[in-house]
Amino acid sequence: MKEYSLTVKKKDQGQRIDKYLAKYFKDLSRSFIQKLIKEKEIKVNNRVIDKSYKIINNDFIELKLKEQESKVKAVAMKLDIVYEDQDIIVINKDADRVVHPAPGHYNDTIVNGLLACVDNLSAINGIKRPGIVHRLDKDTSGLLIVAKNDKSHKSLAKQFKARTVDKYYFALIEGNLAYKKGKIEAPIGRDPNHRKKMAVRKRHSKNAISRFKIIEEFNHYTLVEVKIETGRTHQIRVHFSYLGHPIVGDQKYGSKNNLNVKRQLLHAKKLFIKHPISQQKMKFEAELKDDFQKVLTKLRQKK
Repeated sequence: MKEYSLTVKKKDQGQRIDKYLAKYFKDLSRSFIQKLIKEKEIKVNNRVIDKSYKIINNDFIELKLKEQESKVKAVAMKLDIVYEDQDIIVINKDADRVVHPAPGHYNDTIVNGLLACVDNLSAINGIKRPGIVHRLDKDTSGLLIVAKNDKSHKSLAKQFKARTVDKYYFALIEGNLAYKKGKIEAPIGRDPNHRKKMAVRKRHSKNAISRFKIIEEFNHYTLVEVKIETGRTHQIRVHFSYLGHPIVGDQKYGSKNNLNVKRQLLHAKKLFIKHPISQQKMKFEAELKDDFQKVLTKLRQKK
């Protein structure tokens, strides 16, 4: 059993507790939080509350989470498979899909789906993350490469660590840029004021480099291709927010979301990597998801 506690700040008062906690614990869905409240695993000021309870300043919230079940379940789901052989599988991940099991997401992750359609996955990362070599944020779509065996996992992990894997993303950002291409070099660390966010900061940070070029310009929006030379948490999202051009839909990092999209429009578009066994150079490319494509179509019509 894991226990968490937090104190409500004045700026957050007035919200329903289930909505507030779903924002605070990004990996927990609102329905899962409501389930915890019903099971009396969430208390406020040492009292059991209802899911509709509205928090006030200085409320002390305690939350208990049971440890995840020891075995991850195989759950049949539709996966967009880009490539597969005996050593690797590459998928075009949907947005709104967590990569591996975490609190609130035990049976609806990419790993659950992979276990239902793949006979073997690498065991190096343990039972919660079989085959997972790298990750994408829940609401980021695009290419994800998974190892089917330990030998492949070690080889892929070595390439990612050595930064010999080339990763290109498409992002729709707010505003228009002054340059057709550029380099963003700004260190990223944990935001001292928001534990679930990252930020550009000088201290307690790591070097982060993103290179971009404009793919298409619209009225007040720009489609860019971004190559990341480092793999910091939320790197592209933080870097463009830092420039004053947050990714459309990324309200966590300042998007006004005037286009009313349901997630940040960020997509892992291209991946250049050596096959873990044959060492043959491989290139994978993933089509944009429908929600992303529809927004671009609307913007083109307004040109």
